[in-house]
Amino acid sequence: MIVSDHVIYPIRYAKTDAPVTAAPLRRASGLRADLIRRHGPEPMQGELDLGLDELEEQDAHRDLGQLPPEVGLVLVAYACSMDRGVMRLEWGAAELRREDRYLIWHHHEPLASAYGSGC
Repeated sequence: MIVSDHVIYPIRYAKTDAPVTAAPLRRASGLRADLIRRHGPEPMQGELDLGLDELEEQDAHRDLGQLPPEVGLVLVAYACSMDRGVMRLEWGAAELRREDRYLIWHHHEPLASAYGSGC
């Protein structure tokens, strides 16, 4: 969903009561990873330039072509299991590290504690 030039994107990051700051993505490629890399915040730390020719960036997931390039991304991250329901619910902005599947949160905060009882 796009609201005020931002994509609101839900992501279940864990099935246990783990902090959102310890959340890896299941995969470092695909729609979710491409969305975060292209529309998430600029990396906090620039990449080291060794003067080598850069590798060509892989094509983004085809569905991202439907999004205007200027939209931002707000992640709604939640930890949820079928037996315990929603244990944590936060929203914020995160970048995806290039070298692995881990998110670096620039800002995150809990949403209201009136969680539902299922996933």
